[in-house]
Amino acid sequence: MKQTAKKPVKPDWLAKTSAGAILGFALAISSSGLLSLALGALPLPVRGQLVMWAVPPIWLGALGFVFLFSSGQRAWLWLGGLNVLSWSAFWAIRCLKMVSH
Repeated sequence: MKQTAKKPVKPDWLAKTSAGAILGFALAISSSGLLSLALGALPLPVRGQLVMWAVPPIWLGALGFVFLFSSGQRAWLWLGGLNVLSWSAFWAIRCLKMVSH
């Protein structure tokens, strides 16, 4: 059986770390916004605490996950794409809720 050579993981720590820190934070904020919209039936103090405490695990998960990408460019592209999807979903749902009320 012929084995294909895997792409080596490049040690461009600065690009990967900055992608995880900047885009990971933006992803965590948009994800918490989506969570807040999904939990709209809960009282505000409960919902606020859940949303607030959801940010650090998502952010740190993204910050740790970026080191699995083969390059910093891939980390920026994938996290950037996820941010575009997440923020688009957040604003679309928010606008639909505003229209329906």
